[in-house]
Amino acid sequence: MKNFLGAFFGSCLGILVTGVVVAIIAIVSVTNTIKNAIDNGGDEPYSSVENSVLRLNLDDEIKERGVDNPFGKMNLGPLMPKGNLGLNTILLNIKKAKADKDIKGIYLEIGSPSAGFATLEEVRNALLDFKSSGKFIYAYSETYSQKGYYVATTANKLFLNPQGGLEIKGLSSQIMFFKNMLDKLDVEVQIFRHGKFKSAIEPFMLDKMSEANRSQVETYLGSLWNQMISGISKTRNITVADINKMADGLLIRNPEDALKYKLVDGLKYEDEAFDEIKKSIGIAQKDKIHFVTLDKYKSSPNNFALSSNKIAIIYAVGEIESGKGGEDKMGSETIAKALRDARLDTSIKAIVFRVNSPGGSALASDVMWREVVLAKAVKPVVVSMGDVAASGGYYISCAASRIFAQPNTITGSIGVFGMIPNAQKALANKLGINIDTVNTNKHSDVGTILRGVTPDEYDYVQKSVEAIYDVFITKVAEGRGMAKNNVDSIGQGRVWSGTDALKIHLVDELGGINDAIAYAAKLAKLPNFKTIDLPKKKDPLEELLDNGADEMEARTMKANLGEQYIYIKQLKNVLLKKGVQARVPYEMIIE
Repeated sequence: MKNFLGAFFGSCLGILVTGVVVAIIAIVSVTNTIKNAIDNGGDEPYSSVENSVLRLNLDDEIKERGVDNPFGKMNLGPLMPKGNLGLNTILLNIKKAKADKDIKGIYLEIGSPSAGFATLEEVRNALLDFKSSGKFIYAYSETYSQKGYYVATTANKLFLNPQGGLEIKGLSSQIMFFKNMLDKLDVEVQIFRHGKFKSAIEPFMLDKMSEANRSQVETYLGSLWNQMISGISKTRNITVADINKMADGLLIRNPEDALKYKLVDGLKYEDEAFDEIKKSIGIAQKDKIHFVTLDKYKSSPNNFALSSNKIAIIYAVGEIESGKGGEDKMGSETIAKALRDARLDTSIKAIVFRVNSPGGSALASDVMWREVVLAKAVKPVVVSMGDVAASGGYYISCAASRIFAQPNTITGSIGVFGMIPNAQKALANKLGINIDTVNTNKHSDVGTILRGVTPDEYDYVQKSVEAIYDVFITKVAEGRGMAKNNVDSIGQGRVWSGTDALKIHLVDELGGINDAIAYAAKLAKLPNFKTIDLPKKKDPLEELLDNGADEMEARTMKANLGEQYIYIKQLKNVLLKKGVQARVPYEMIIE
């Protein structure tokens, strides 16, 4: 009865909270709509103006796909975010602007973007392609993080505020370890794994990185840094050795140092940067620049989508789990359906499978892998890897016709693990709670967190982990045309950068999503085509209604904790994960 009442009142509270939030949104939405109608007569459609400049402000979270959030201009705090930038939107509109005779250049604002390295590589390459048309890019910021500066070096002219800052210090990776805390709480985490590099479980069994893990982190972190400084070297005409000297000596201590070492072209305030743009487009200093924001420009005509032939881009983003998934989780049911629908649709001639995932459930990964195999038997399936496509993310990719990755994509991590927390001592010693159990059979309660496993039970779980690992490397061997023992030698849970993954044949080419689309069109022999995005992305209100209190809790914690939220999520997941996991140790901050 006690459990029933708790569940009942908990459900009532959840319904009440969600109802109140939806009511607030509805009221604010109606009020805002009426106000806009009175004040502005509604939003006007985009109309081109000669000598326009596309204003790209990328100082926000960049996800694979953005959402047109009808509540984006309202300040609802963590209940519903204002929206986010979609990589797909950014790339398409840079491409449109390149061909638009009225767009003379880009004004780039990207001081400290919230995005992974491969995502920023996509944006950077798109900007370099834009600049190849002869149009200009001017970048300005009050401060540049290393990631922001890397993208900003695409500019013809790169300006820094005279009192601003710019970072050149190298990359650092930090991993938080929980073992000592768990020991103090008398919680034992029982580990089952295959792969000496399968370090996703290390935070729960060690108090620092193992030598194997440290080795792989040093390798892929070095690869990410080399990619970054090589790009900076080419566009800024500064040697790699000099950039490393700046980092090692912390030589960039003020804006004057950034100018001295030719990292920027001038120390200017924004109005002075605007004056430079006016000179480039040939207007008087007293005249106003006609800036077009990305939010406005995305409604401009898309002349690249005039064909009946389709290529489906299927976005597989987030941690892998069974079911439908959510905002930051990839549900096997949802992705499998999208693959199946694309396979059966005769108007879709090829599939680009965009994978950006650290992995997750091995079973859910296998469900999606099967749909990739079935689709490839009918039409080309080309994988485009994002920031991370590792472990389960690699599992669902390995059967594709071809795999593209960015040089700074994190991939591989071919390995599996399982964890069962044992909270028996914690309950008894810390809370005075004792557990008594009745079983019909000897091992009826195996897997519970209320006691430790016996040697026989440990062997039982470990053998299932070994069996799943064997299935994993067998499918990679078949998909990649490799010997199984070779896959095992580069597997063992080891993480690789895209550059290194190419050398060991885990990927086929280095390139972004547009390269993958072009290759899919080539395989399908399509001179003309249009792309469609699958699965259909939910709008923020629909997402809120579907996930309710869980999404609001996550958004509130993210808003208050920032990057540190990943550690809370990691600890919470120990108690919630079910089944064997194929997952990369991605809860780390690289900066």
